[in-house]
Amino acid sequence: MLKEPGPTQHELEMVTLEELVPCDHLLRRIDAVVDFAFIRDEVRHLYCDDNGRPALDPVVLFKALFIGYLFGIRSERQLVRELQVNVAYRWFLGLRLTDKVPDASTFSQNRRRRFRDSDIAQRLFDRIVEQAMERGLVGGRILYTDSTHIKANANRHHYTVEDVEVTPQAYLAELEEAITADREAHGKKPLPPRKEAAETARKKISKTDPDSGYMVREGKPKGFFYLDHRTVDAKHTIITDVHVTPASVHDSVPYLERLDRQSERFGFEVEAVGLDAGYFTAAICQGLDKRELYGVIGYRRPNKPKGMMAKRLFVYDETADVYRCPEGQALRYATTNRQGYRHYQSDPAWCRRCPRLAECTRNDKQQKTVTRHVWDAAKERVNRHRLEPKGQQVYERRKETVERSFADAKQLHGYRYARMRGLAGMREQALLSAAAQNLKKMALAA
Repeated sequence: MLKEPGPTQHELEMVTLEELVPCDHLLRRIDAVVDFAFIRDEVRHLYCDDNGRPALDPVVLFKALFIGYLFGIRSERQLVRELQVNVAYRWFLGLRLTDKVPDASTFSQNRRRRFRDSDIAQRLFDRIVEQAMERGLVGGRILYTDSTHIKANANRHHYTVEDVEVTPQAYLAELEEAITADREAHGKKPLPPRKEAAETARKKISKTDPDSGYMVREGKPKGFFYLDHRTVDAKHTIITDVHVTPASVHDSVPYLERLDRQSERFGFEVEAVGLDAGYFTAAICQGLDKRELYGVIGYRRPNKPKGMMAKRLFVYDETADVYRCPEGQALRYATTNRQGYRHYQSDPAWCRRCPRLAECTRNDKQQKTVTRHVWDAAKERVNRHRLEPKGQQVYERRKETVERSFADAKQLHGYRYARMRGLAGMREQALLSAAAQNLKKMALAA
């Protein structure tokens, strides 16, 4: 028999939030393994003890933000609407069914007034990593690092072109010492000191979000983006470091500094690292060698002019310090330039008689020059790791760790676009989003 249902919305029922939230709900599992009381201790210095109106409990404030990142709720206004109707969210925050939820402006005003210029997002992220370590979910032995682009809240057509001061690389002093030592070993005079004047480069600066960087990469969209440089631990794929830069900064620039930061902050005893081909630079390989780490870095085939011989056909003889061409000629050392590259040059008289000259060089003097960086020995050692069984095993897990971490962030946690403008806002989003992913990992591993 078909009956018309009667109205039930105004019926009085005796229920508790505890009954309404399923036992296996993700938020229940997170609440069981993570102690959020540390949030009050971390932000206490930003609140006044004896003046002003009572503040929203910072634990409630940040747990609400974590809900937004956990379930991919991109807007804080939408988050407030979800908090009003979702009983699981209310249970997690400790709110009754009739309690008023925080207004969206509460989040924005706390960000602008109370937490501005603070490192609170970094401190909360670190404390969650420490709780994961206490539960045995972080090994600190093998770390995987990569970067992903996050679209800035900026129109790619609205920009100015300006001369921007270029920050010197952190390893510059070490490279200068290596160049000087190399020139002296070859009987060359030291190069004159670098000019003190700051170097500049012409860059596109967004009118909407000047902190973002214009990205031009093969296979990537063009426009204004940020880069999230993320490190993931191999044991349970817990994210151990997050660092945000404009997209115009190369992946390799902040790597060694962030690697050292993890060792100092968490006491990691790192043994091996896995990186993609973008990190295969002389400076990175030398840094890994110096730290006695087993680095495994992906391979990218170098570009060469069509119809010309590849550099790999010229074999370096370390004992004689010469390169030998495919026809047997020895290319001898000529100089070491300021960028750290040794120049090995052929004898033009030999080259003029060579049947392969046309595919070897287009130099007007009919002389071949092969370059070798002063740190190329470190690059060769790291490159050999890629071909070893241990190195292949380490690198194989990269796609299951850091690449999977980025994929989950974008697919499940609303991480494709920047929610706010400015580097500080993007840094907060990156750290809290990564912290939310760690909360989820901790809950599911329990």
